[in-house]
Amino acid sequence: RIRRADRLCRKASKLDGWLDGAAPTGQMKANVFKGAVMVYRRYFEAAVSRLKDERRYRVFVHLERDVETFPHARWHRENGAVEDVTVWCSNDYLGMGQHPEVISAMVETAASVGAGAGGTRNISGTSHAIVELERELADLHGKEAALVFTSGWISNLAAISTIADLLPNCVILSDASNHNSMIEGVKRSRAEKKIFRHNDLAHLEELLIEAGDRPKLIVFESLYSMNGNMAPVAEIAALAERYGAMTYIDEVHAVGMYGARGGGISERDGVSDRVDIIEGTLAKAFGAMGGYITGGRAVVDAIRSLAPGFIFTTSVAPVIAAGATAAIRHLKQSPFERHRHQEQVRKVRGELDRLGIPNTPNPSHIVPVVVGDARKCKWLSDILLDRHGIYIQPINYPTVPRGGERLRIMPSPVHSDADIAHLVRALNDL
Repeated sequence: RIRRADRLCRKASKLDGWLDGAAPTGQMKANVFKGAVMVYRRYFEAAVSRLKDERRYRVFVHLERDVETFPHARWHRENGAVEDVTVWCSNDYLGMGQHPEVISAMVETAASVGAGAGGTRNISGTSHAIVELERELADLHGKEAALVFTSGWISNLAAISTIADLLPNCVILSDASNHNSMIEGVKRSRAEKKIFRHNDLAHLEELLIEAGDRPKLIVFESLYSMNGNMAPVAEIAALAERYGAMTYIDEVHAVGMYGARGGGISERDGVSDRVDIIEGTLAKAFGAMGGYITGGRAVVDAIRSLAPGFIFTTSVAPVIAAGATAAIRHLKQSPFERHRHQEQVRKVRGELDRLGIPNTPNPSHIVPVVVGDARKCKWLSDILLDRHGIYIQPINYPTVPRGGERLRIMPSPVHSDADIAHLVRALNDL
C-alpha cells in the first residue's frame, strides 16, 4: 500500500508523458493525490482499530468540576444527559485547585495583568509572578535557584538531556521504572545510558563502579506512581557521593504531600541538600499547571540558557504562576491537608483489605487495584461510571506492562467517609 501510494504521488507530479502524451489536468492530479491520501489514512485507522480491539483505546470522559463540591463533578453523557459523579483518579491530590486562597490569587492576577504569558520569557520578558514562584520553589527545596517549565514532562525532557550533554563522556544511570518523561530525556541526550533494576542499590553500585571516573548522572523518582512505592533516596545519595555522581530526582508525586513543608520525600528523609537536582510539578498537589527544577545556580542557569524545551516555549501564564505560588505558600505552613489526606488513604485501604479486594501494599497515598486484564479493567471502569457514578480511569499498557492493568484509586482529603463507603460497596459488588 505504501508503494502504491508513492507511485500515485509520483504520477501526479509529472507534467509530461502521461495519458498518451497529454499533460494531466488540475482535476486529474487532485484525484490522484486524493487516492494516495486515502491509502495513507488506512494505516491510522488500522492503528486505532487495534487499540480498540485490545481495549486500550483512550476514551476521554467529559467532566465538569465544581469548585463547591469537588471531588464531585458533572458528567456530560454523549446523549446530552448530565449526571453527578465522584472522581477517584484526580492528581489534584489535596484539592488545592479549588482552595479559596489559590482561586483568589489567580482571579486578582488575571484582573491585574491579563490572561496569557505573551510569549517566551526570552522575548516577552519574565513576569513578576514567575519570579515570585521560582523564589518559593527554591526555598521549598533549600536550593539556590529554580526554573519553571510548561509541564513536568517538559522539565524532565529538557533538564535531563541538557545536563547529560554538558557533562563530557557522561553515562546516565536510570531506574528501570522511571516515568516516560525521564526516559525521553535520557533518549534525547547523546550520553550513554545504563538501566539499573528498580530500587536495586546493589545493581546501581555495580554500574557506578563499572563507569569508573566518567561523569555520572543518576536519575530516579522519589515516588513511583503506578505502584506507589518509594525510592531509598538517602541510600542513593550516599552511593552518588561515594562514586562521584550527580543525582536527579523526580518528586512530582511527592511535592506538597510529604515533608514538614511539602518538600517531598527528600525533605521528609532530611536529604534535600544531598540531591543535586530536585524536579517537581505544579499540577498535582499544588493544584495548578507546569513543572520545575531546583538546584545549584550554575546548573539551573545552564539549563535556562541552553535547553530548547525551555527557550522556545511560551512561558507559564502569570495567572497560573500566582495560583501555584499561593498553593505552595499555604502548604508550607499548613500540615492539615497532608494529615487529613493520609487519614482518608488509610480508611480506603482498611476497607479494601477488610473485604478482601486486592490492592498493592505501599507506603504512599496511591492505591492500585490490579485487575491484570485490559478488557476487564475497561469493563470495570465503565460499569463504575455508568451504574455507580464513580469515575476511575483504567490504567493499561503502555503506562503499565501487559498483565499489570489496574484501577488506580487516588483518595483525597476532600473525599468524605460516605464517598469511601460508596466506592468500596461498588468495588465489592463488582
